[in-house]
Amino acid sequence: MPTEIENINPNVYDKIKERVLTANEEDENVPDPFDKREIFDLIRNINDPEHPLTLEELHVVQEDLIRISDGQNSVHISFTPTIPHCSMATLIGLSIRVKLLRSLPPRFKVTVEITPGTHASEQAVNKQLADKERVAAALENKHLAEVINQCISARG
Repeated sequence: MPTEIENINPNVYDKIKERVLTANEEDENVPDPFDKREIFDLIRNINDPEHPLTLEELHVVQEDLIRISDGQNSVHISFTPTIPHCSMATLIGLSIRVKLLRSLPPRFKVTVEITPGTHASEQAVNKQLADKERVAAALENKHLAEVINQCISARG
């Protein structure tokens, strides 16, 4: 990891309001398919590896860049690095992927990719994030796993 912060002064955006849950959503006996907002709520508070901000506050993740098909068991996340040459893009993508894999039922196929045209190495990063063996090997690296766990843990 670089020792210098690449984007010293990133744009910071307001967080959207928390979703108000309905009685049906809280009732475990009522079928409640996953939706974009529920997926967004799972990843919005992931911590950025360089800044004391969340991915939502940096607009790295946005609700309108999420596609979900509950019936087809698929979730697709596009994320937007803050700068086109962000060296943390793979780490951010891994953090999103790990958070979703730990939070969603195992029936879901999770795809995490860089928003097209927003990163200089988007194809290489997307290839790494799509390769299950590379992801598994990355998570076996103790230091990298610790960094990802710090990113996905709640700040308090």
